[in-house]
Amino acid sequence: MFSAATYTGRRNSLKNKGLKGIAIFPGNTESPMNYPDNTYHFRQDSNFLYFFGLDFPGLAAVIDLDSDEDFLFGDDATIADIIWIGPQVMLKDKAEKVGVKNCLPYAAFAESIEKAKKQGRTIHYLPPYRGENKILVHELLGIPVSQVVEKASVPLIKAIVSLRSIKDAGEIAEIEKACAVGYQMHVTAMKMAHPGEWEQRIAGTIEGIAISGGGITAFPIILSQNGETLHNHNHSQFLEKGRLLITDAGAESALHYACDFTRTTPVGGKFTTKQREIYEIVLAANNTATSLVKPSVTYLSVHLEVAKVIANGLKNLGLMKGDVDEAVINGAHALFFPHGLGHMMGLDVHDMEDLGQIHVGFDEEIQPVKQFGTGYLRLGRRLQPGFVITNEPGIYFIQALIDKWKSEKINTDFINFEKVNEYIGFGGIRIEDDILVTETGGRILGERMPVTPEEIEKLIG
Repeated sequence: MFSAATYTGRRNSLKNKGLKGIAIFPGNTESPMNYPDNTYHFRQDSNFLYFFGLDFPGLAAVIDLDSDEDFLFGDDATIADIIWIGPQVMLKDKAEKVGVKNCLPYAAFAESIEKAKKQGRTIHYLPPYRGENKILVHELLGIPVSQVVEKASVPLIKAIVSLRSIKDAGEIAEIEKACAVGYQMHVTAMKMAHPGEWEQRIAGTIEGIAISGGGITAFPIILSQNGETLHNHNHSQFLEKGRLLITDAGAESALHYACDFTRTTPVGGKFTTKQREIYEIVLAANNTATSLVKPSVTYLSVHLEVAKVIANGLKNLGLMKGDVDEAVINGAHALFFPHGLGHMMGLDVHDMEDLGQIHVGFDEEIQPVKQFGTGYLRLGRRLQPGFVITNEPGIYFIQALIDKWKSEKINTDFINFEKVNEYIGFGGIRIEDDILVTETGGRILGERMPVTPEEIEKLIG
């Protein structure tokens, strides 16, 4: 974990945001997989980690926004616990490591909230995403379970987003640790991309690399020859020569900071002419985005510039037609690029998405676009130094979408459907890097793994 001063500083920064009352932070509990004692790998709540740093189940915390006091609630291990899990550090000693002096039994959590209610103090909480914490908030505050998420404290959400959006040097170092593991995951997947290889063996191998790196995967691995399905978690196929393998995967560091990379690899080691042409367009889009990243630029504007790169490249191949700017204004590019350019990244691979994407990726100035394709953009607001973002353009040939647009005559002024039909079965190509917004521009985090066609072919060959 970080130093006690780091966690104390974060809590004090929250207290300086002008909120009154108390902020409550229920930690995560163990989550049963198929019966109570057989649990999934424990993952602490990211906001709890940010302010309190303790990666253990059965904890809760309160930040008193009107004083210098912070409270940690939890129970020490019993002898029955110790028999199964071994000797444990006392809770007061854990609390000391994160700068918390007030350490109480877990039952006192409910008592402290009841006291605050009787005093008429404002009780702030974040929108819970796990069922047990929704029920807990319901029991503590008397809010109907169905309304718990919508009644979460927007002032607290906005205050935390403003803090967590800017990564400090320690956080960036953790992300780069994750990036180093992610590099090994992807290079391994590339080297395994040979005809006859089972997708599941590749996915399992690189998940093992993430675990052996000290953390876990940042999200379920996306790995498939059917790369036109954007989040394809089906790993049942055996690789076929001449097809493309998309691998979208990342690792978490031991402190749960994430990386998120995507690479597209030709099975057998050589791009066909058609694959290389499309790949070069996506690579140009990726590099363009990196070059445009700098403080005060909106990521929405970067997304739209990338869309123009894609539309222009596809026009040169005869897949699109007409004026490129007009094509993007009309959303014609989204037939091939039906998602956003990227998102925030940090303690969560989609950083703070549990707090509501409208608060994380947008603000009063920049609101989400409702148009198909760009409507999936998770980050549109102005970039600031310290943001860590993903850059992940792609081109896909999705038959159901192509058939729909063709039959409904959508964007026929900009799309050559006869030419597009020649690419049915092509799959998809996505290239993703992680970028730190600096004072002057953007820096790719971690060692950039092979990305040009020549580098990829050399690695596999």
